[in-house]
Amino acid sequence: MSDYRTIIEAALERISSGYVFPDRVPGITAALKGGLASGAYEGLDGPEFCEAVTADLQKACPDRHLRLLWSDAPQSTAPADEDEGRAAFLAVTRGENQGVRGFAHLEGNVGVVTVTRIADAGEGAAHIGAAMTLASGTRALVLDLRQCRGGSPEGAATWCSYFFPDDQVHLNDIHDRPTGATRQYWTAAHLPGPRYLDRPVYVLTSGTTFSGGEDVAYTLQAHGRAVVVGERTRGGAHPTVRHPVTAHITVTVPRARTVSTVTGTNWEGTGVAPDVETAADRALDTALAAARERVAAG
Repeated sequence: MSDYRTIIEAALERISSGYVFPDRVPGITAALKGGLASGAYEGLDGPEFCEAVTADLQKACPDRHLRLLWSDAPQSTAPADEDEGRAAFLAVTRGENQGVRGFAHLEGNVGVVTVTRIADAGEGAAHIGAAMTLASGTRALVLDLRQCRGGSPEGAATWCSYFFPDDQVHLNDIHDRPTGATRQYWTAAHLPGPRYLDRPVYVLTSGTTFSGGEDVAYTLQAHGRAVVVGERTRGGAHPTVRHPVTAHITVTVPRARTVSTVTGTNWEGTGVAPDVETAADRALDTALAAARERVAAG
């Protein structure tokens, strides 16, 4: 990696101009320039270089979305295009059935909906509604987010809307640094499936659960609408943009921050702490036992 100095300077330029917490940029800059000065990156190939820089980034600023990523396939180095980024995300969610992996109806009239991606609120609405329609006759619901690696803030608000009676619940806000704008997220007035009210809800998490999946778990927990069962999540709360630095390297820069209307903060760096802590592979059995007990108790 002969041009690592140029790559780091380009990455720092993107971080300096767009990172959601500008007061942390000097520490980030010092860490990466220190790595350059010490020769820490010399002799590393592309993937190793990205891993080393990411480790230094996150040591200087514990933000899981702040990363240098390697791609074996060459990519365009044109400035990031928000429309192209959205198109790529939509293509991914279409290939994953809008993140809805499946529904199961289990003993005790308990439903389990498995979600691996938080889809766009528009394109994913029908799939989310279909899953909630299947769950509508159950007495308790388990929302399995153990393999959910992220997705759309609007989609997270859509999922959460099913567990509240109307459009009067202010879920959270997202503050955007480059524009200075704040967007509010409220429950939706109209949904393509029935709301799931007055029944227990359990959300399963793991160390893999990230970003949009964490949004759903954290928001339902904070508003007292679900019990979180499993492991502490990865801890990524900041909406992020990707900037190509070379044909193979991209820097991801969090440009905004989520703020819960209940807690006044978010899960960045800390993850979502489960109400019932257990290993991820035991979380479903633990939640099912609790759900069946509540159902039996009426």
